[in-house]
Amino acid sequence: MVGALLTVLTLSVLQLGLALHIRNTIQDAAAEGARYGALADHTPADGIHRTRDLIRLAIGGDYAHDVTVGSGSWMGHSAVTITVRTRLPLVGLVGIDGAMEVSGHAAIETLG
Repeated sequence: MVGALLTVLTLSVLQLGLALHIRNTIQDAAAEGARYGALADHTPADGIHRTRDLIRLAIGGDYAHDVTVGSGSWMGHSAVTITVRTRLPLVGLVGIDGAMEVSGHAAIETLG
């Protein structure tokens, strides 16, 4: 009985670690995509492509479907915002689609 309890506890901790790894990877990809799209010689749409490429390379294309871009003001500065909505893994990589949402922001670079 103790062995079964320890097994469930161990698997739960591993699942939490996997979910946090996926969240952190997607968060980093969104932030990097926003920085890339905010450069003076790029467009915000370039940030979407960069974000999708980073997610595909790191954890797979299934997590890179719903990536959107917006521009506006963030903390008083004009900024590009990349938002990723993806699956929250609950059992292994199986989970609820669209349950996890992260955003990355970057100030828009200007020339001169």
